[in-house]
Amino acid sequence: MNSTNPVTAFLDFLALVGRVLLAFFNRVGRLSTFTAMAVFHCLTPPFYPRTLLRQMVEIGYYSLPVVGLTTLFSGMVLALQSHTGFARFAAEGAVATVVVISMTRELGPVLAGLMVAGRVGASMAAEIGTMRVTEQIDALSTLSTNPFKYLIAPRLLAGALMLPLLVLVGDIIGVFGGYLIGTYKLGFNPGNYIQRTWEFLETMDVVSGLVKASTFGFIIALMGCYNGYTSRGGAQGVGQATRNAVVSASILILVFNYLITELFFAR
Repeated sequence: MNSTNPVTAFLDFLALVGRVLLAFFNRVGRLSTFTAMAVFHCLTPPFYPRTLLRQMVEIGYYSLPVVGLTTLFSGMVLALQSHTGFARFAAEGAVATVVVISMTRELGPVLAGLMVAGRVGASMAAEIGTMRVTEQIDALSTLSTNPFKYLIAPRLLAGALMLPLLVLVGDIIGVFGGYLIGTYKLGFNPGNYIQRTWEFLETMDVVSGLVKASTFGFIIALMGCYNGYTSRGGAQGVGQATRNAVVSASILILVFNYLITELFFAR
């Protein structure tokens, strides 16, 4: 009858924990090195303005429909749910305030970030991953073109610049969706609704949302580029890089959403 030595089992457990921690810190170290190199190349010449402009159009203009639809229906649903909850306390007049603050502080940046992560992050990882496995990135180096300058830096800059604009438009659309539901379905006076929207909206509400958006845009581009750039193993590796880019970007968006909220609004 075989019996496991408790000491051996404990050592095996420690070895497993050690392997997991080493793998984690190895990945964090590689990501940190990649991020530092990418930021350095974003700030130093040469620059590729045409590539940057193309990425800004790809990230900003082509993401506008999905962000607009998402924020529109989120604002409409938020107005309905707020009215249902506040009706229990006879505070229906706060619906406009809740809609505009929720959209500018939280829902606008987070929803736009998650939508763009699914659309743009996956696209970046697939494109750069395909270039990696087909040795096109090596060809760029052979032609004396720095891959970080040509592939990574324009995407990071475009993500950090365009997502705040997307979120700003999304905030307006979301608040407009709440206005439509509030005035045409819930019976609010249009003038009073707009007055309460402007009365309780503060500059910091909008600024915090735009800071979040810029951070989220950088994270989305970084995760897409990193996972694509480090992909290996042909088509299967590209598929895994695409999945990892979306999942990691989504998780980091939620993590940094809390950290930035704590920075701006903690007392």
